[in-house]
Amino acid sequence: MYCWGDGSNGQLGVFLEDESVVLVPKDGNFSVGQISQIASGEQHTVFLTTLGKILTCGRNSNGQLGRPKNKHKKTPVEVEGLGAVVGVACGRDHCLALCEPGQVYSWGCGSEGQLGTGTPHTKTAKPRQVQIPSPMPIPITQIACGNFHSLALTKGGDVFAWGQNAYGQLGLGKAVSMQHAPCPVLSLTGVPVVQISAGGEHSFLLSHSGLVYCCGANAEGQLGLNRVDMKGRFSLCEVPALRLLAVSSISCGEAHSAVLTKDGRVFTFGEGSRGQLGHNSTTNELLPRRVERLEGQASQVACGSHHTLVLMSSGSLLAFGSGDKGQLGTGNMEDCILPIPVKQTWSCAEPSTQSMTEMTISAGWNTGFLHFAPRQSSEIKDQICKVNEEKLKKWMTLKTVSKDAEREISLVFSSSSSLVANFTCNSEPPVPAGSIDMCAVRRTFTQLKEMPQITKLISLVPLIEYLFGASPVMKSVDIFLILPECHVLHEDVNIITTVLPLAEAIVRLSDTAIKLLRKRWSSLEPNVVVKHIHMWKRAVAFLVKSGLLRAFNSGVKNVLQTLKHMHKANKSAAHKVPLEEFCIEEIGLIPLLQQDVTLWRQFSRMQDTDQTPAIFCRFPFVLDLPSKVFVFHFDATTAKVAHHMDHKMKLASCPFDLPPSPYFHLQVKRTALIDDTFRQLSAADQDDLRKELVVVFVEDMKQNDVNKRDLFLHLFDELLAPKSRMFIYNESETLVWFPSKPELQVKRYYLFGVLCGMAMHNNNMVHLPFPLALFKKMLEVKPSLEDLKEFSPVLGKSLESILQYNEEVLKNMDLTFSVSWDGKEVDLDPSEKGKLVTHANKKEFVNAYVDYILNKSVEKVFEEFRRGFYKVCDMDVVQFFQPQELRGVLVGKEDYDWDILKQNTQYEGGYHPRHSNIMAFWEVFEDLSPKQKKGFLLFLTGCDRVPILGMAQVKMRVGVLSNSSQEHFPESFTCHTLLLLPDYQTKERLHAKLTSAIADNRGFWKD
Repeated sequence: MYCWGDGSNGQLGVFLEDESVVLVPKDGNFSVGQISQIASGEQHTVFLTTLGKILTCGRNSNGQLGRPKNKHKKTPVEVEGLGAVVGVACGRDHCLALCEPGQVYSWGCGSEGQLGTGTPHTKTAKPRQVQIPSPMPIPITQIACGNFHSLALTKGGDVFAWGQNAYGQLGLGKAVSMQHAPCPVLSLTGVPVVQISAGGEHSFLLSHSGLVYCCGANAEGQLGLNRVDMKGRFSLCEVPALRLLAVSSISCGEAHSAVLTKDGRVFTFGEGSRGQLGHNSTTNELLPRRVERLEGQASQVACGSHHTLVLMSSGSLLAFGSGDKGQLGTGNMEDCILPIPVKQTWSCAEPSTQSMTEMTISAGWNTGFLHFAPRQSSEIKDQICKVNEEKLKKWMTLKTVSKDAEREISLVFSSSSSLVANFTCNSEPPVPAGSIDMCAVRRTFTQLKEMPQITKLISLVPLIEYLFGASPVMKSVDIFLILPECHVLHEDVNIITTVLPLAEAIVRLSDTAIKLLRKRWSSLEPNVVVKHIHMWKRAVAFLVKSGLLRAFNSGVKNVLQTLKHMHKANKSAAHKVPLEEFCIEEIGLIPLLQQDVTLWRQFSRMQDTDQTPAIFCRFPFVLDLPSKVFVFHFDATTAKVAHHMDHKMKLASCPFDLPPSPYFHLQVKRTALIDDTFRQLSAADQDDLRKELVVVFVEDMKQNDVNKRDLFLHLFDELLAPKSRMFIYNESETLVWFPSKPELQVKRYYLFGVLCGMAMHNNNMVHLPFPLALFKKMLEVKPSLEDLKEFSPVLGKSLESILQYNEEVLKNMDLTFSVSWDGKEVDLDPSEKGKLVTHANKKEFVNAYVDYILNKSVEKVFEEFRRGFYKVCDMDVVQFFQPQELRGVLVGKEDYDWDILKQNTQYEGGYHPRHSNIMAFWEVFEDLSPKQKKGFLLFLTGCDRVPILGMAQVKMRVGVLSNSSQEHFPESFTCHTLLLLPDYQTKERLHAKLTSAIADNRGFWKD
């Protein structure tokens, strides 16, 4: 062992006659065994031998030498009362010892809580055990000391801190000024830390992925954040400037820091007043700056209070910084602002068998030490217990679980950090958001599932309880990607104890962490996301089926909120999960859904609290299409019923004052449908429009439901016909769109919107041949090029081709941002007329073209239509639907499954499935053309399209047409989907009469 620097209090551990400073490395002639580690405080030193013994020397004013007497000791003396010690650390006047079982002991000054004993002690001369709190007993693998604070690292990768927190050096936030007992650094939950380092009043933590986190004093820039914080940095943050450097280790001085990279470079930052940064200056550095004057690769770095030592791979030792106590070992007491060689007095004295790679350096306050010891064979990262293929194979062969296997499983699942470390990808440079090998996660848990004897040892309850407390301050969210892959969380028996608390932990995450988690979710493969979604859905389904929704109200809300975050993440995912995956079928139970809609309306204007019930309608993405349709119609029916109830109450309270009718009456002439309807709609107020609709045709003055379907059928046929001049048609005249230059009053489009709203409010499908873009815009979803392609395939494909053209092709086309649409020339970029389309702006051109056609050119007309539609329909409910679903509800779909129609048909009045006339009917029906079959559906229901929920919604009834002869045609009651069929004597007559009725819509007006 060699030492140099300040020895005024015997802290060098060598006998000095009259001198108090050693200017060059001096042989310590250590006779108590080989040294494995040296740690130094301000004026005391701790030596650890390879036999696990501790010896101390130097000043003992606060008991820092570990012995009761207050006498300073210039020669090392063993500290008693400790077992086999494997690590030591020193603060200014206190010490920590790490013993072989992973226990920590402390002694010395405790005025700032740095001893971690739980109670204030001015000083403690005798080593006392530091109790590390944890849900499971996890051994400590590393310790570190600052001036007045202490850090400990567990085998699971978690960090504990205690002592002074005046500058935020504990990473526990501003609320803590002093911590007398070890406290977990909750913000690093889920971040597997592999190295801890403490400076004067600042701390660094190196993660498994290579990211570096810091906190504490930063008045001199010692945190490397390119800023100063005069009051300190109380919240842990990552050091971006170190992200790309592949940091191997970190050392801290009083107010400066040094990092060693894996390729042997050294970077320093912070205070430079004594040259301790080695940059040929005495200025501070706010960012890590490479020490240039180092030839070759460095293997170790050690920081003293105001000086720095660097051991090169070649075996040479360099120093820079303060030298006023001889701590540079250069033979003088001068400061040095550049790396300078330490006098190599050991080169001749050491036996030739000693390898330079075994040389180890350490720096005290104003001292330096060098000793030779066997280098540890394992890297820092290997200290975290891993579940690798070899270990899994070993476990699979076990007939009974061994103690070793039980201990390993316990360690792996002891903390979030431990689990994350098992699946962290090695990326260069490290990714700020982390990088989890999800394939390895799934592979491991799949194998563990096949080992029931191992699975029963997995306890996630303590880990998730810990997550609950930590989640508000967590920096990493990787653990939330890993846990849902564990089969244990997919078992009903564990839903209440693990899944619900896990959801609460996610909900408690900070806004920053939630954004990060959503980003991580959006980057996952769809099959991974689906498994996660199914775990949350299973929890809700279990509680629904078990009748436990109200008992675990807050848990259900947390699960739904988590699914909401996942649903939002899915919107920005490159590979999206089908929206149907989010639907929870069990919610669709009618009584539950009715109650949910009622609660939704009841609490719609109330702020959500812990007492507010879980309401599924607040999370419409979990409702399947049948549930959404039910909610809409139940809500519409409830509004109509409310009008009837209000009418009855007013009538009862004041029978002589006739209250407003609970119906909205439309009285129209068939020869003036549009004018009569629009005139009455213009005069109605919003309340009237939401009442139950009654339609009366002046020609017969009868009131029946058939009239409603008849009205909507003919109204929309007339409104969408070319002669109405309300819309423009596409090339094939199959779809319509709003005109950019409307020929009619804009109010007409408002009334058209009202009419569409009334159709949906009264459960009537209508003829509305618009592209999907309309329904997207109604739901505030931005239309795309695909939507334009639906309306105009030729133009859409042309724009698609432009996106594929290279620079040369575009140049030859001489294409500009001036385009023609709906008979009008338009500059898509008014600020630059004649702007050419280039390879650089082609996407801008296409987006502008699509935006003009589907948005800007029809903005005024569409807004009037939208205003009219939502005058009738409640926007909150309509927005439950996806664009495709909304189109289906309004327009229906062309998915004709005639077999289902036949299966669901009921027979009345003597008819039955084997009746000769019925058998003949279905034979005739089978022979009809697709167009005739659609005509029959129109004849039967008043609409030739299938309801959005499918043909199963069409419940046809077939009865005998009374008092009919062979000359009578079939008749229908569209409001009841009732077909009245004469009992024909021959199949041929049935065919003739049925096809004629379909063609002429005979019987459509019947009541």
